[in-house]
Amino acid sequence: MLHTLEEHIIVKRNLADCFAYLRDFSTIEQWDPSVFSARKLTAGPVAIGCQYQLELKMPGGQQIAMHYTQLAIKEQELLVLEGRGANFTALDTLHFKAITADTTEIHYRAELNFQDLSSPAYSLLKPILNRIGKNAARGLKQAFEIPNTPKQRFKDRISDHLLLPAALNFGRRGYLRQARKSHASRLDGKVIAITGPTAGLGLSAASELSRLGATLILIGRDNSRLIQSAKQIMDFSGCRKNQLSRYETDFSDLNDTANIGRQISAEHPCIDVLINNAGALFNEREVSDDGFERSITVNFLAPILLTKVLSPSLHKDSRVINVVSGGLYTQGLALDDMQFCKPPYNGSKAYARAKRALLTMSQHTETAAIVHNMHPGWAATPGLAKSLPAFNKALRPLLRDSRMGADTMVWLASAPELANYRQTKLWFDRHVHTDAVLPGTRSTKSDIEKLRQWSNDALFKYLKPKEHGQFPTQESADFQFLSTVKGVN
Repeated sequence: MLHTLEEHIIVKRNLADCFAYLRDFSTIEQWDPSVFSARKLTAGPVAIGCQYQLELKMPGGQQIAMHYTQLAIKEQELLVLEGRGANFTALDTLHFKAITADTTEIHYRAELNFQDLSSPAYSLLKPILNRIGKNAARGLKQAFEIPNTPKQRFKDRISDHLLLPAALNFGRRGYLRQARKSHASRLDGKVIAITGPTAGLGLSAASELSRLGATLILIGRDNSRLIQSAKQIMDFSGCRKNQLSRYETDFSDLNDTANIGRQISAEHPCIDVLINNAGALFNEREVSDDGFERSITVNFLAPILLTKVLSPSLHKDSRVINVVSGGLYTQGLALDDMQFCKPPYNGSKAYARAKRALLTMSQHTETAAIVHNMHPGWAATPGLAKSLPAFNKALRPLLRDSRMGADTMVWLASAPELANYRQTKLWFDRHVHTDAVLPGTRSTKSDIEKLRQWSNDALFKYLKPKEHGQFPTQESADFQFLSTVKGVN
């Protein structure tokens, strides 16, 4: 039984951008509601013969697999793919036509051939198939739309204060309920630096940003893993080798972090986006060679320091994205014990406190760049499995995968609607959220000044005069001098 779906849409995007977005068929998961996930199986650039694996949504929460092959590519004119499922095949054709310099017509046609399908069954299935086609066309049109700058929604404000509804959205369910999941804005010519790109959220974000055309600066602590991640990114996006550069540093070593930042700034005088994604949760208290507890070092001091050192390469339209954690909702600054000296040590609390400090510091530090904070929700990553195995095992069916957790990160880096958004807020699932709900988690002006002072004192010796910017106050400079004289770290 043959059934044909046919849709015409007109979008306010130029022809090149439309074709570039749809050329990789795995982006279908971002705009077709009937597709749960899609991945390109063939490594490297999209070409004829390229293979894709799709998981389609079925009634009752079931999923079925479908395998696609790229049959034809005519640059900025035509894409043809053949799909095979368990009992049906599909021939998908996309025609592209420029209406104006900024407007494109897309003609989408899908020929579905069902094996052993009776006429009565087809009669029941036909309206469902037509609805699927309409929803796909609507989703594709929406994917290319540039919405207004988002504002905090009333329902999110209420949900954040109720805590439980907010927490329920941290998992996969929250991501799947999003109205928009597309990344269709090109980043060609943009330079993006990202820390922690070798696994989990960082690797997913770097891969998607590369697919959008960005040149990436990969910053991690293991060169062999950086080499491996660079290969994975090239396999995913088809980017050229010269679009990736690698820098090895240990974020628990502040001197090393500062030095690698200076090297990056010297070699990349213009950085359009900096993503402070690297983080670590330690189950036991450890102290770095610098004399700082490792959690506060890696998750707070290092990203603050790196941002400062890279500031010569950041311009007024650059975006700095700090990846924090939903765990900060449970913790305040703990200014009387920033390094968690008071036993017993709790790695999760130390991690959440450090992320709270990062959020607070970014919200109350003047900078030329645009600064955003985001948390990914609960995502199944190698880091989570290692640091919180019981939590990972118990909630595994409910957790997001890394692409879901990285979605807001990629959106913050690429969304044109945020070009002039200069408020430093906490983002989750592409919306502004309340960042302090529980008693003791809201910071007073005095708390903020104490945090600033502590940070100034901690980072003073790692910064050169031109890198200080807001650093230091005169008081912190005097403190650092006395500390050096007395041999106090």
